[in-house]
Amino acid sequence: MRFEQVSFDLYTQMNLTASDMSYDVFNNALMGYYSLYNEGRLSGKGILTVVDFTKSSNEKRLWVLDLNNRQVLHNTYVAHGRNSGNVQAQAFSNEHKSFMSSVGFYVTDEVYYGKHGKSLRLDGMDEAFNSNARDRAVVMHGAEYATESFIKQYGRLGRSLGCPAVPLGEHESIIDAVKGKTALYIHAGDESYTSPYLDHANAVAGYIASMQPTPLPPAEFSI
Repeated sequence: MRFEQVSFDLYTQMNLTASDMSYDVFNNALMGYYSLYNEGRLSGKGILTVVDFTKSSNEKRLWVLDLNNRQVLHNTYVAHGRNSGNVQAQAFSNEHKSFMSSVGFYVTDEVYYGKHGKSLRLDGMDEAFNSNARDRAVVMHGAEYATESFIKQYGRLGRSLGCPAVPLGEHESIIDAVKGKTALYIHAGDESYTSPYLDHANAVAGYIASMQPTPLPPAEFSI
């Protein structure tokens, strides 16, 4: 089995060209998704979130994909860290107090309510690239500066302290869709980025495992 064929078929079936998602970005994201799945790090929800920071902040560069049902659940704006760049994100860091975005694969965790309201904790899976996300309090949350109205007023999105902030008003439905051990991939075209999850063999094994029927629980009998 060639993983690229699986990836291209999904890309085509979901009509991702219509929302201007790069195939190469999708292929990397999907490879990481199935590699994470193969390691038992993901739930069976089939949700993959993709962020493409090679795009301007004035573009809709976040996608929430339902792989099980071949649907795009959300395609919207997302802010990058204030020290990563102005309109374009160009610098990335895993360091505390860098106020930059971090690239790579994440697994979503629990919802909590903080200063930004409903928010979602993220665990970075890539050592040296995003492994400090939890300690840095890099989370998904809603923000007024991540909205289309902010772009119209200021000519660009506002910036976060490193969090992938999404539009206020959409954030609750996005968080509800992606919470609970789903995959998030933040792409930046950084040539120094490497990941153990960009592994064809691991991804193929994860894809095959995901196709297996979920075993039914044992039947209960009463006497």
